[in-house]
Amino acid sequence: MTTEVQDPGAQLRSAGLRVTSPRLAVLAVVDSRPHIAAEDVAVLVRERLGSVSTQTVYDALRVCTDVGLMRRIEPAGSPARYERRTGDNHHHLVCRQCGRIEDVECAVGHAPCLQADHDHGFLIDEAEVNYWGTCPECQAGGGRLGED
Repeated sequence: MTTEVQDPGAQLRSAGLRVTSPRLAVLAVVDSRPHIAAEDVAVLVRERLGSVSTQTVYDALRVCTDVGLMRRIEPAGSPARYERRTGDNHHHLVCRQCGRIEDVECAVGHAPCLQADHDHGFLIDEAEVNYWGTCPECQAGGGRLGED
């Protein structure tokens, strides 16, 4: 993953997308809250812009995901979540109690998960790994259900 910060408007233009206020707001919200659910993105975008339809937010999430400006993850039992960290094959830790999600680097070497025992003829370009467990706060009895 690159640590270089690029202007969101420039990122949209580089991806061939029009720069719109909802798209800029969606990118900013997901930048500020990795692993955020779409419903929460919509609430925070409305706080920034005022009246924005849920469909507009969902469309911005979809198109930004389609062009690689963000990534959609779907841990079992959780709504889809969005993050801006893309292209590095990182994985996630998910707390079974509160739903907290944390990024973890690829387990061994460079993208080892792309070496499937049998690929069935697929050209594999990405792997998703979720590690499940209990976060430190829940272990200590302080976690709350639904936190991320």
